[in-house]
Amino acid sequence: MDSLKAIERSGLIWGFDFRDGVSTPLHQMTAPQPGAPGFRWLHLNLADQRTQRWIASLADLPPAAKDLLLNLDQRAHALTEGEVVGFVMPDVERDFDEGEPRIAALRFVILPGLMLSARLHPTRSADVIKERILGGAAPADGPQALDLMLACLAETVRRIVADADATVQRIEDQLLDTGRTPDARTFVTLRGLMVRMHRLLQGGRAVLRDLDDEFEVEEPWSGLIGRAGKRLLTLDGDLLQVQSQLRLLREEIDLQATQRTNQNLYLLSILTATMMPATLVTGLFGMNTGGLPWQTHPWGTLVATGLAVGSAVAVFVALRLAGFMRR
Repeated sequence: MDSLKAIERSGLIWGFDFRDGVSTPLHQMTAPQPGAPGFRWLHLNLADQRTQRWIASLADLPPAAKDLLLNLDQRAHALTEGEVVGFVMPDVERDFDEGEPRIAALRFVILPGLMLSARLHPTRSADVIKERILGGAAPADGPQALDLMLACLAETVRRIVADADATVQRIEDQLLDTGRTPDARTFVTLRGLMVRMHRLLQGGRAVLRDLDDEFEVEEPWSGLIGRAGKRLLTLDGDLLQVQSQLRLLREEIDLQATQRTNQNLYLLSILTATMMPATLVTGLFGMNTGGLPWQTHPWGTLVATGLAVGSAVAVFVALRLAGFMRR
């Protein structure tokens, strides 16, 4: 690493040196000197060509690890080679317009004394990591840095799930208090969000499981990977609970809509049955054929009208007595 040159900060999103529990911000994208005390974390922007050239020039980074960082494959996977551990983990893309969350890929490789994390699009977990570091977190080595990263990923998903749960509860309270149903697009958005978060958690758990099973990592890696897997499993359970609540709420709204439709159809059926005799009477007197009663009577129209109204009232009373009028 001593042959590497510092390059402009343009490809460095943020970086910190950690030593004796203290974090020091970095403004250049450089690797630490061999045997240097402390631990360094560089978070890089893969959209910058200088970042890609710098990663390619790292002599101490195995080719497989370079490919993991530079390959834009979104598939979640992991690798270990000697003392190098690398991951591609699903993360939540950060939109500046706070739009609907999308899934992105966060890549990182851990070497002795150095952790490299990289992304193509801004991710929320990286922001949470920086907040934790500025708040006093100071990982002393690779396992602690990985533990911090996985904890921040879980925290990012937890916030999204909590917001979704609050939205579902707000819709439920609105339905119970006012009876007003929400826009159908709200349910579509929430369902899409739940599906994406479930896929993210499944991908993260699969990576950790494969790393623990196939690569047979040892302590302290195995312990923190197990804890991270349990966190993601718990979040997946919370997510499924929100999905279940959303499904029940949707079923309740559909049931109420069906009941209103049935009530309207019942009312229309009663009105149709009530007005049918009156329609028959008016149709009969509108035939304009010879021999119609009261055709020349001065009160014929009034009598025909009374007959139509009377027949409608009679049908209404009959339906009422027969028990067809429900409240």
